[in-house]
Amino acid sequence: MPLINLPDGNNSFDSNSLKEHIISTGRNYIIQGQKACKRIDHTKPNSLDCWLRDNYARNPDTKQAVNEVIADLVNTGDFAEGEFDCPDSGERCKGVKIIEKTDRTET
Repeated sequence: MPLINLPDGNNSFDSNSLKEHIISTGRNYIIQGQKACKRIDHTKPNSLDCWLRDNYARNPDTKQAVNEVIADLVNTGDFAEGEFDCPDSGERCKGVKIIEKTDRTET
């Protein structure tokens, strides 16, 4: 259960809770969605940024899914960075996907 530090407010989250959240959406990925705006004005409610703001941020009006958070998730070995279909806008957006165990094994 690797802890990922958030950029603001001296807080962190367990990357396993993110995996559980992603699986609960029926997808194997989540878009980054970092946006400098108030939480109520965020246009990508299904993004990592909103999930972090809603669940872990001390100040939900500060962007949380910064590039360092993405890099830390990838460094756990459980996620891969890529571009995915945004469930809110339909556009291709940066995000992370869960790496399946079969993706980790060498053949």
